[in-house]
Amino acid sequence: MNLTISGHHLEITTSMREYVLTKLDRVTRHFDQVVDVTVLLSFEKLKEKERRQKAEVTLHAKGKDIFVETSHEDMYAAIDNLMDKLDRQVCRHKDKLQNHHHVAAKRLDATLA
Repeated sequence: MNLTISGHHLEITTSMREYVLTKLDRVTRHFDQVVDVTVLLSFEKLKEKERRQKAEVTLHAKGKDIFVETSHEDMYAAIDNLMDKLDRQVCRHKDKLQNHHHVAAKRLDATLA
């Protein structure tokens, strides 16, 4: 898995990098076919004081690209929200990939007999 963490108007500290890595482990634990992950953390200079920290991720998995973005006053809270959304989307994608067709009980008994 290739991982790229970058910042826009923001310097990425080692604690931020480690925090993103620990949160990303939860996503990769659910779905192991992740090819590439790009995380962009940015600081927006808006007039309003709400939701100035922005986090976005692009995850390239086998068969689909997933993009998620969130914003919050605190960067760590934005990363938490981001990983929660990403986890839900990855689980939904994994569920779509799985084969949910089961052999009917009558046909199963006929093949065993």
